[in-house]
Amino acid sequence: MRDPYQVLGVSKGANEAEIKSAYRKLAKKLHPDANKHDPKAASRFAELNAAYEIVGDDEKRKAFDRGEIDAEGKPRFQGFEGFGAQPGRGGGFGAGGPGAGHFESFSFGPDGFQRAPGGAAGAGGGFEDLLRGMFGGAARGGRGAQFEPDDFGAPTTGQDLLASLTIGLPEAAKGSKARVHLPTGKDIEVKIPAGITSGQQIRLKGQGYPSANGKPGDALITINIAPHSVFKPDGADLRLDLPITLYEAALGGKVRVPTLDGAVELAIPAGTNSGRTFRLKGKGLKTKSATGDLLATVRIVLPDQLDDAFKELMKEWREKQPYDPRKDLE
Repeated sequence: MRDPYQVLGVSKGANEAEIKSAYRKLAKKLHPDANKHDPKAASRFAELNAAYEIVGDDEKRKAFDRGEIDAEGKPRFQGFEGFGAQPGRGGGFGAGGPGAGHFESFSFGPDGFQRAPGGAAGAGGGFEDLLRGMFGGAARGGRGAQFEPDDFGAPTTGQDLLASLTIGLPEAAKGSKARVHLPTGKDIEVKIPAGITSGQQIRLKGQGYPSANGKPGDALITINIAPHSVFKPDGADLRLDLPITLYEAALGGKVRVPTLDGAVELAIPAGTNSGRTFRLKGKGLKTKSATGDLLATVRIVLPDQLDDAFKELMKEWREKQPYDPRKDLE
């Protein structure tokens, strides 16, 4: 067996707290229940506990440091009786010698760690006490440091993963299905609920990072809505700029207005100015509590090309019907 200080990863000058801390960390890491697919886990865990049995016990640690016992806790050869050593005293480790009743042998098997026959019972607070303090409850039947099934390797949930998905406004408004590529490399179909907005998340149960011995985490999909060429979301409402001609603004008329459900007709009153907003009820986004409206703001648009007749008409109008739309700005 290796040097117990090396097994625990501590120096020979380490204090009791440092030794206990090192043992706790390694016990959780190396326990066979947490390494079920590692055939060497049991032997490493046995070595760890044997090392702590030496270094974690003050008397055994001193005896090991003096060279009186080896890394397994067995007495080292110190001479024969009759050559300066008195029976039961001095250099020997026979019955009645120093340390008698303090050294125990342990074995690891299906029933966990057990004292070998003839080992001293109740000798000081060994690794059993520490393990019971770490993981709760006494060992079953009082036989060594054994664990209930849920002491080590209890099922743990994997971590959640984050991903994003960009969808179009019509898909967000009406609901749809889309495929998203997860950081795990998996492609999965996502059901988009109607009325979802940018920044909201969809949780996919069990599609997160896997766990070593439990359920996987969830996937949290953040929804981003791509800008639309016509509509601009404003809460549950939708806004759009509605271009109309000069004569529609002056004379009035009916114009077609696009909506997410198809075009509808809107009556433009005569004398409508740019910037006037018309509300189309129920033509916005649907939410859990209500349905928004469509807000259409008029924008007067002149022809791409102005012919001479149009220009002459405007000049005549300017001379006969002058007006100042900016008078209130002064």
